[in-house]
Amino acid sequence: MWDRRRALPVPNREHHARVDHSLPLGDPTGGADALAWREAVDGRLTYPRVHIDRNVDITMSDGVRLRATVVRPAERDGRPVETAYPAILNLNPYNRTVVDAIDETTHAAFVGPVITRAAKPLTAGTVDLSGGLLEGFGINRRLVRSGYAQVIVDVRGTGTSHGVWQILGPREQQDSVEVMAWAREQSWCNGKLGMGGWSYSAINALQAAGHTPDGLGAVFAIEGSEDIVRDIYITGGLPSVFIPLWLGAVNTLKWLYNPRTLLRDTVNGNVIRWLVSRIGSPATEIASVVRGVVTGRDPRVNDNPYFTERQARIGAITAPTFLFGGWHDLFGRSTPRIYSRLNLPAGQKQMVITDGYHFDMGSGFGGTQAPPRIDVLERAWYDRWLKDIDNGVDRYGPVTLEQQGGGWTAGESFPRPGARTHRLYATPAPSGTAEHARYDGGLATYPARRRDLASTRIDLRGLTSPDMTHVLAGLTKALPFTDDAATQERGAICFTSPPTAWPVQLSGAINVHLVTRCAGEEAIWTVTVNDVSPDGTSTVLSGGALMASNRAVDAERSDYDADGELLSAFHPLTWSAKQKVVPGETIELDIDVVPTDALLEEGHRLRIDVYAGSVPRYLATLPDLARTRLGRQDVLLSPDRPTYVSVQLVGDPGW
Repeated sequence: MWDRRRALPVPNREHHARVDHSLPLGDPTGGADALAWREAVDGRLTYPRVHIDRNVDITMSDGVRLRATVVRPAERDGRPVETAYPAILNLNPYNRTVVDAIDETTHAAFVGPVITRAAKPLTAGTVDLSGGLLEGFGINRRLVRSGYAQVIVDVRGTGTSHGVWQILGPREQQDSVEVMAWAREQSWCNGKLGMGGWSYSAINALQAAGHTPDGLGAVFAIEGSEDIVRDIYITGGLPSVFIPLWLGAVNTLKWLYNPRTLLRDTVNGNVIRWLVSRIGSPATEIASVVRGVVTGRDPRVNDNPYFTERQARIGAITAPTFLFGGWHDLFGRSTPRIYSRLNLPAGQKQMVITDGYHFDMGSGFGGTQAPPRIDVLERAWYDRWLKDIDNGVDRYGPVTLEQQGGGWTAGESFPRPGARTHRLYATPAPSGTAEHARYDGGLATYPARRRDLASTRIDLRGLTSPDMTHVLAGLTKALPFTDDAATQERGAICFTSPPTAWPVQLSGAINVHLVTRCAGEEAIWTVTVNDVSPDGTSTVLSGGALMASNRAVDAERSDYDADGELLSAFHPLTWSAKQKVVPGETIELDIDVVPTDALLEEGHRLRIDVYAGSVPRYLATLPDLARTRLGRQDVLLSPDRPTYVSVQLVGDPGW
């Protein structure tokens, strides 16, 4: 039992039970059904070849011409078949030249088999080529050979498409709907459509699905987002280095013309129209991002039409939707939120979340205890909803999770059944496990019994931390600092629990409530939630960030447990909602931490690390940075105004 008025455990040994991990909730491998799905992909296919037309024009209602690649099943002589099949659409900004290069490299004679054999060793690096991510991103020949058409489109203003890149804006969403209508009119399409893709194209697919276009029967979204502001753009009011790096990459790629179509397009005038479009917007949004960082007056904050019109209408989606995410993905908070907001029955919505980053999605898939490969699940999903094949994929999951510190399980919901909210208070009692940090405090089931304060300052230790790997989408995960937070913790305020008496599961949203004081007119607060092993290794499970001036909470859009405990604070991040920060004044704020699922083994500890920023994952505009005065930031500990963390646990840790 739990007395929520004081958040103190009431002694009752009936509830001090171990968590039974011997009986998983379901089979994450898919069992016998998944063997049939894999055989359908890896076995003999309906058609021996594909026909690829990389030079297709699609004219939008405003006259802008989009460029596309259409892939169709073909006979042995290379002629496309006449039979109409469902069409799978993928719209992205990464230039079909790149998609073509990946496709041609992986399917070239002698090269493809070599890459396939090399894929498994490469998983020790940064990108896993064996889990089916490439097929989810670009051309999937085996899917097409099984009886599908595939359409890959450069979104307007990118690749060889004309117009100005709108970055997921309303016109781009309308383009997606119009491309789907165009596809349904083609002789090779039977009127049934699917949408899929990875990252940007997954967001695009969710946006389009929210418009409920005719014919859309299935969505397969790999690492999409429902709120790019809070995920990565200005988390807690703090911009990220990822955005300028990503904008620079896409803006560079959009100047690369596809050499396969250059001659024809020069003759028919497409190159001139393309060049005019590029000159009109040579580096889309780069200037505005730089101006926003320098001046601190970027008007495109959340609840401004620029961002709100880019949010997918998740609740309006009627097409069965399969979601993939990662606990350390750039869009980590979005996948479980999208799943919960989909007004679809379990089975018609599915969710797989892995213990990984953005670029390693699919790592380990297809193993003996893991989900099937991404391309296997994709084929099964489309077969079920676009071809009415009762293959059991709607009975998979529906919530399949790779638990941090544990293994793969499949169940009915997230958070896990039985998760209860526990409030743990920060205390000045040293844990004895974080002597390397600026402050070594404890976590207890009761508030601090004496007053104290813990201090920290802005530093650059985030450059050698798991935060660095997160913001670079996993590209640096092979480096040693990605697993242990010890280096960054030298600048941290640490609060660490006693060791667990039994294994306990952490599952769901987390709120960190800080009572603070700062020397400037602004303060940057970032937190991580860590698993500390008996040997002292501190592994980051999740994190969050908040500018002190953005501490206002919209109660109606925040998440609470059944007893009213705040689990996920929604901060408006608007100019009108900002609150004044007075040097030396006590300020209370709630930092929403990205939801996660983790196993704390017996003898492990839960740790909350508090930092004054974490460069480069969380940056500040120059005016905001100046307002901090680079001064001291304090966390205050007292019995009457406690600092605490609210977590959801399955089982009793015996604290």
